[in-house]
Amino acid sequence: MEKGAAEDSGGALSDPGPNEATADQESFQVTASPSMEATGDFLRPLEEQAEASSSSGATRNLYHESGTRPAREQAIGKSMPNAIVYCEGAFNTPNGKTAHGLVRFTARYNVVGVIDSRYRGQEAGLVLDGKSYDIPIFGSLQEAANASHMRGRPASHMVVGLAPDGGRMDPAVRRDIKRAITMGLNVDSGLHDFLSEDSEMSALAAKKGVILTDVRKPPPKSELHFFTGDIAKVNAFKIAVLGTDSAVGKRTTAWKLVEGFRQAGFTCEMIGTGQTAWMQGVRYGVIMDSLVNDFVAGEIEHAVYLAWVERRPDVIVIEGQGSLMNPAYPGGFEILAAARPDAIVLQHAPARKDYDGFPGHPIHPMRKQIQALELISDTKVVAVTINHEGIPKHQLPWVCATIERRIGLPTVDVLVDGPMKVIAALAPLAKKRVATARSAIKRKRGLLREKLAWITFR
Repeated sequence: MEKGAAEDSGGALSDPGPNEATADQESFQVTASPSMEATGDFLRPLEEQAEASSSSGATRNLYHESGTRPAREQAIGKSMPNAIVYCEGAFNTPNGKTAHGLVRFTARYNVVGVIDSRYRGQEAGLVLDGKSYDIPIFGSLQEAANASHMRGRPASHMVVGLAPDGGRMDPAVRRDIKRAITMGLNVDSGLHDFLSEDSEMSALAAKKGVILTDVRKPPPKSELHFFTGDIAKVNAFKIAVLGTDSAVGKRTTAWKLVEGFRQAGFTCEMIGTGQTAWMQGVRYGVIMDSLVNDFVAGEIEHAVYLAWVERRPDVIVIEGQGSLMNPAYPGGFEILAAARPDAIVLQHAPARKDYDGFPGHPIHPMRKQIQALELISDTKVVAVTINHEGIPKHQLPWVCATIERRIGLPTVDVLVDGPMKVIAALAPLAKKRVATARSAIKRKRGLLREKLAWITFR
């Protein structure tokens, strides 16, 4: 539904002066400065996740593996296919969201390289986060394939890591995908232009014996779920990670919260809502913008309910899509309505003035967005997490402190400082919910024992 994670180029932020912005103005003026680095290990999977490729035939719709069903199990490590992530011309920009997610972590592929000729010879993690993930960037598909073979990790897949406006495939991308098929690589794509519906691509894939996977292809309507009200049976503490804009880092923050809750001793599951989460191997999820609108709420509810029934986690974190007031990617209401979260974490890019990709459409003030979210959901925004694009690292503490003072909520950049400040705000609420749920279960068991004893006595 939304575009890619934002780039880390950015600016010198002036200290507040006499004309410091009011509480309803959270966009910060910036000018050019060196890119910042992020610290701390990104979330690594704690359990087995989804199998990447085990289908016969040249094309397939992956909804039966992802959708609202738990992805099939796959051992972490050697059993995952080696993949080259294609991101020509878009890495470290908003249109590179999918590639960014896969570089930071995935339980579905072993990423052996990224393609973007602008960064040829550099390391993907250093470019993106200032931290090495041992993923080189290459100038071409052939170069990446040759290098992966020389390193003893020959690629079997090319994953399209682009997330352009509308998910469309331009001619240059199509040529490179065709080249990948010719080289014998399976291709996984999250674009809206489906490889399986391209007769030339499909014929070539059949000839070469490779699989084309359209992650965003709409599932059969017979497999979809309508809203039932089962969400009321979910006793986990549910958190929605929503945003003030699209391409602002909601999915990344959601994964970091999962990591933080697990470190704090809670059991926790994430509900993915887009194609990148599927590519990262999320266990439960739905690809929202592949669905007929009538079934969006039902599929969200079913994903959350299934995670609860099968895993019984203490906490469920739900990835947001778009933003409530975004003119092109309106999102969040479906999650609020269907998942009925107990708390909201709001992701924000302080240096942005306009909605991503739409100059002249100013982002609504954070305070107004918080008011709108709380009004329609009857749920509180508990914390603010920020995307540090355009903000020099040395000014991040001041930016977070300023937002925290103006809005009155804990504020942190989870990629730089980790998620524990947010966990500290959410943990008491989660513990209370877990305790209430366990008490209710004990009461039900007690009533059942009494009933059985009465029946036996009779």
